[in-house]
Amino acid sequence: MREPGLPTLDQLRVFVAVIDCGSFSRAARELHRTQSVVSYTIANLEAQLNVELFDRSKRKPTLTEAGRALLADARTVGMKVDAMRARAKTLAQGLEAEVSLAVDVMFPNCRLVQALKAFQQEFPTVGLRLRIEALGAVMHLVGERVCQIGITGPMLDFSDTFQHQQLGHITMVPVASPDHPLGKMTGIIPTEVARDHIQLVLTDRSQLTAGQNFGVIALRDWRLGDLGAKHMLLLNGLGWGSMPEEMIRADLESGRLKHLQLAHMVSGQYSLHMINRVDEAPGVAGRWLMQYFVDHPPEAEQ
Repeated sequence: MREPGLPTLDQLRVFVAVIDCGSFSRAARELHRTQSVVSYTIANLEAQLNVELFDRSKRKPTLTEAGRALLADARTVGMKVDAMRARAKTLAQGLEAEVSLAVDVMFPNCRLVQALKAFQQEFPTVGLRLRIEALGAVMHLVGERVCQIGITGPMLDFSDTFQHQQLGHITMVPVASPDHPLGKMTGIIPTEVARDHIQLVLTDRSQLTAGQNFGVIALRDWRLGDLGAKHMLLLNGLGWGSMPEEMIRADLESGRLKHLQLAHMVSGQYSLHMINRVDEAPGVAGRWLMQYFVDHPPEAEQ
């Protein structure tokens, strides 16, 4: 058996497009080619690799076992080339005019302020656009190219669209006002008791987490799009919920809020990740800002 030949990048992109589009005809429309050209390209790729990628006995393109194994390789090659081209583009352009950043609402404000001040001092001529969002909204903004860099939470899987690295975590604490029925209880609070009281829950303006509930156990909940509003309602005894420890530390120390000893959760870790699109590498200033966040993780001592 002869050795496999060297496939072209175009052949690999057509291969991936057929699978992503679901048919040869749709891939042809997506690639602005005729269906016969797409079919010819796939046939040449199979000849180069010396394997059959598709089962021709079925109407819809169905991968063979070899095709499934090689599809992941084809995607990886495409992503690596996209990343290299994006990086080359930023190197050729030099210092960018603007950096856009989307940050999860749970990220500590003090850390964010430090990063923004350091950025402005390092790059006084580079504009900075900032969005603060909850849950899947950060990933949505980066995925839709509204923002170049995102700091997002733990609740979503990262697709091949994104490069990502873990930034650390923050501690989430379930709390209520001392005037709230749960705040008046001592010892471990059973889950069935907490379930009977309104839980204040942060909601998502994107559709990426639609239908998903993260840590919601109550039979009744109030959905809030703003962490400050949630904080205000907690202080006024209008429900219970989890908050970043850094944000409510003074409230716990002064007694304005009480740490609830829930049977199902005493405290939890909320992991944070930094993301950017594979095909849009940040420029010089953007990469500096990303490295600053890596060097100053949210859980480090102030």
